[in-house]
Amino acid sequence: MKPRYLPLSLLAAALMVPLTIDAAELPHDQAFGQIEPIFTFHGPMPTGVTQTQGRLFVNFPRWGDDVPFTVAELKNGKAVPYPNAAINVADTKAPARHFLSVQSVVADGQGKVWVLDTAAPGFSKPVKGGAKLVAVDLASNKVVKTIVFPDNVMLPSTYVNDMRFDFRVGKAGVAYVTDSSLTGPGAIIVLDLATGKALRRLSGDKSTSPDPEFVPVVEGKTMMVRNADGATESFTVASDGIALSPDGKTLYFCPLSSRHLYAIDTALLRDPSVSEDNLAKAVRDLGEKGASDGLESDNKGQVYAGDYEHNSVRVRLPGGQWQTLAHDPRILWPDTFSVGDDGYLYFTANQLHRQPGFNGGQDKRQKPYSLFRIAIDSKPAPTK
Repeated sequence: MKPRYLPLSLLAAALMVPLTIDAAELPHDQAFGQIEPIFTFHGPMPTGVTQTQGRLFVNFPRWGDDVPFTVAELKNGKAVPYPNAAINVADTKAPARHFLSVQSVVADGQGKVWVLDTAAPGFSKPVKGGAKLVAVDLASNKVVKTIVFPDNVMLPSTYVNDMRFDFRVGKAGVAYVTDSSLTGPGAIIVLDLATGKALRRLSGDKSTSPDPEFVPVVEGKTMMVRNADGATESFTVASDGIALSPDGKTLYFCPLSSRHLYAIDTALLRDPSVSEDNLAKAVRDLGEKGASDGLESDNKGQVYAGDYEHNSVRVRLPGGQWQTLAHDPRILWPDTFSVGDDGYLYFTANQLHRQPGFNGGQDKRQKPYSLFRIAIDSKPAPTK
């Protein structure tokens, strides 16, 4: 008997019959870790967050969104100007007395929230006399100290980004601040809180500079500056994340455009007699952690980092091993971290990579932006 074959016309018709597929049954990326959304933002995008004494504070840099106030306290489901509306008016005629564009807010564990003002709206050249640290007393909600960064540490390209405090050294303590310049050298700025004097350290060093071989991929797409006219360029941001060990002896930091974590002894940073060459030699490359924006540490010596390429939050254990705390498609660009005194790790997810500048002029951000927290059973790293 000869084999029987279907006519080609019938075979083709059979192959064109659509299959019924239940998409929910297909394998897909799985989330893990318990992240809890606690606030959503329907206005401008936030960057910084800090939790202390049962209170939450955030900030909104003036990058192009309509930002009526750049620092806020979250109260009764609303963002309220902090410490008041008047100081949040971007008055460049009195730059030391007004918040021009705030990048970070950090509780110091000593009853104050510190505000880091870049004075560089839209990543412009900093307004002279405007880049500053401002301390607000939590009991009175009044400004109790303002320190303008001295000219010797400020470059036309400087963008002060994040800070950590240690009140165990000096007469009134010290602040370590990252310069995360987009166009110039990155650095660590060491600021004496008693005198206002400052040192610019590791300026342009490999550890504070964008990795020239770094090519970020976020949501499956190579991230780069994409202008509306079709022109493109690499996305390069210098030293950004910063964290301090519980004993204050080690500073951790990372460029945003890198996957590496670096560390250095703080005593060397504070000592002006240590040359830049010797300082650079003392930097320790702790290996890859993923691409991170912000960093944070806790009282157990653990270091927390975002992984914005993989929608994740990671933690470095005291022994140096990395673990992923949470992976979730809602973690769209984890920006700033804060270990609260309530045993939670707080962080903002602000879709930074979806801004128009990375998408040919199209704003692909989808409101609301989110504030999450993760239970970690840790306390903030002590500052005193």
